[in-house]
Amino acid sequence: MPLETLLLFVPACFALNMAFGPNNLLSITIGARNGLPTALFAAVGRLVAFTMMIVVTALGMGALLMASEIAFTVVKFLGAAYLVWLGIKILRSEAKLPAEDPEFGRSGVRGFIRQEFLVAIGNPKAILIFTAFFPQFVDATNYWGSFMILGVIFLVLEMLAIALYAYAGTRLSGLIRNAGGLRWINRVSGSTMIAFGALLAAARRPTA
Repeated sequence: MPLETLLLFVPACFALNMAFGPNNLLSITIGARNGLPTALFAAVGRLVAFTMMIVVTALGMGALLMASEIAFTVVKFLGAAYLVWLGIKILRSEAKLPAEDPEFGRSGVRGFIRQEFLVAIGNPKAILIFTAFFPQFVDATNYWGSFMILGVIFLVLEMLAIALYAYAGTRLSGLIRNAGGLRWINRVSGSTMIAFGALLAAARRPTA
């Protein structure tokens, strides 16, 4: 896989990993209430869900990628439009916190893993990332190898994002009790999404 492809993919991917959403909010909350180790163990559910999505996407996107330049271009602009849309949505969204649940934290690590999995598997952001974002970086001459590399990079960066959000929860517990304190996360993530959406729209298909 060309180095220039990875140099574009890694920061764009990490921006997606760090985008504030339901799973990252869950990591903050679990980290604040139950500690960093519990939040990291709980993230296994999210990683399993994302791995399943990556495999399904890899099995289904090969024919589309090999079909034509037109098909690739359509997917590319859909992906770019999605990033811009997501960025605008994040910028305009309110930093709402989950309602206090007296049962939260009593179900143990297994319950947290199940929560992470269910939130991730039904997350339209994640589904669109793998179907509209990944194909732009896949090397058509090494489809499975490049898709596997992208998938592993995504999961590693996702785990890093999980650790950062969970650590923020453990060290900045006051932040999650103040919705206004989360607005800066929305601003940074939203602006980054829009910037990378514009960058990807202008990018050309990677060549061997």
